[in-house]
Amino acid sequence: MAHTYPPLNAEVRTPRLTLAGASDDLLERLVPLVRAGVADAEPWPFDDPISFYSDSPEREWQWLRAVWAGRARVSPDAWRLYFAVLVDGEPVGMQDLVARRFARFGTVSSFSWLAPGSRGRGLGREMRAAILHLAFAGLGAREAGSDAFVDNEASNRISRRLGYEPNGTDWDTRRGEPARIQQWRLTRDAWERTRRDDIELTGVTECLPVLGLPAVRRDTP
Repeated sequence: MAHTYPPLNAEVRTPRLTLAGASDDLLERLVPLVRAGVADAEPWPFDDPISFYSDSPEREWQWLRAVWAGRARVSPDAWRLYFAVLVDGEPVGMQDLVARRFARFGTVSSFSWLAPGSRGRGLGREMRAAILHLAFAGLGAREAGSDAFVDNEASNRISRRLGYEPNGTDWDTRRGEPARIQQWRLTRDAWERTRRDDIELTGVTECLPVLGLPAVRRDTP
């Protein structure tokens, strides 16, 4: 189904999964995973506030409102693209791409989550590789950042394996308690060295005017 709003038509396809623009139809299909995905064991992976720490009938409403609000706040200075992660056509999580003043600095960051039953299968790394291909090959990014709590080994391991370099530390809170964050940085040159040729982008060119970017092919040698 084609949507009037271009970001909802964008897709990133790898041999293992598809990132599809998070339309309301896909969000509805993700609701059961959100409902079942309460973080209930240490180390706590999410910073505050996050709906995955609460277990109440309002949890999925909070999540939906956050996605709807993020989709609506789009300008050349700040935007966030939301994607549903599909494996064999079934939703298993989300992968987002976030940017501030992208036209000037060319920097992005990412956020993702996977349903508990889909973890430990290498999908987290594949999702991140897909969103990095969109950022660098599709949008012409210069640098990508990521961060995770220092004890979130799964996320930090993905960053290391994809070529990110440590980029200092910071602090945030989770469940109201302070915890240290490990920050990561991936340059375009580092991404190019391990660039994959089996990832396909669809509908990205049409998104460029929405994001305040020149409506030309962004991929550069």
